[in-house]
Amino acid sequence: MTDASLPTSPAWTAVAATADVPPGTGRVVNADGRLVAVFNAGGEYHAIDNQCPHRGGPLGKGSLDGHTVVCPWHGWSFDVRTGINVDTGRIRVRCFPVAVENGRILVQVVNEPVCGSG
Repeated sequence: MTDASLPTSPAWTAVAATADVPPGTGRVVNADGRLVAVFNAGGEYHAIDNQCPHRGGPLGKGSLDGHTVVCPWHGWSFDVRTGINVDTGRIRVRCFPVAVENGRILVQVVNEPVCGSG
């Protein structure tokens, strides 16, 4: 989601400048006290829980290929748009809404998954 007129709200947290997350990369950020992995997949920003459900590996430090991030510890792969494990389709990490405002990436930390089903 990109919205230059996004209202300022405590629910949205600025986590990085867009220049800090170039296309094809990810980054671990702190969003309202929670570690989140933010990715730039071809100019679209996505945010998922940073912790891989397998052994807690940092997904934000994994390699990004298209819309798939590979955990750097044991190779589990997740679609950054949906949070779904691309190998099994049964395991999922939480996704968070992302917005871009004035060159800043904002993440809204929510308790329920918000991404599509793939």
